[in-house]
Amino acid sequence: MAAPRVDASRHALPPTLVDVAGDRLRDAILSGALRPGEKLVEERLCSEFGISRAPLREALRLLAQQGLVEQMPRRGSRVADCSPSDVRALFALRHVLECHAIDTALPRPDLESALAPVRAALDDMGSAGDELARDDAHRRFHATVTGLAGNRQLDLTLAPILLKLQLPMARNLRTEARHTATDGIARHRAILTALQTNDPAVVIAALADHGHLRYVELPPER
Repeated sequence: MAAPRVDASRHALPPTLVDVAGDRLRDAILSGALRPGEKLVEERLCSEFGISRAPLREALRLLAQQGLVEQMPRRGSRVADCSPSDVRALFALRHVLECHAIDTALPRPDLESALAPVRAALDDMGSAGDELARDDAHRRFHATVTGLAGNRQLDLTLAPILLKLQLPMARNLRTEARHTATDGIARHRAILTALQTNDPAVVIAALADHGHLRYVELPPER
């Protein structure tokens, strides 16, 4: 497993043992180092991380809330393995929320300044130094698109869906990079281009056509 990687932006205070364990596990899951369905052996992870079971179990609990880990009564924990139907359902929910946000946000007179966070997320996707930073920027891109509506309740509704989509979204981009069938940056730049029209119908069409379901249409990773 990779060396510790703690993103300072995730923690305002110095990271705790729970933070460190959670970040290492999250990164290993999203990078594919830990595979869907793989059992997470507490004794081995405690030894590898140099921590006791208490912070590890808290990290596993938090990752389970995010949809990255499944906790099984009396059988321990394993990496979550969403079925294709679950993935489709989560993407469908994201799409509904994004379309509602765009339908209420556009047109708007301050469009150029409002799009600054979307542009920043797209730039970060392109300049990311590794897959995990790119995945974070990708998730932020979709959050900022919905954030254009300025609707706090909508943002709060979307947040757990994006957390549960971390794994399929990461796998989608990783699989796409391997097959080089489509450029993920170009797909998301098309959404930004649509947003610049200030026309909700154009943006909703671009969101529907940006290829987010390609993950479930390709064979499993080897």
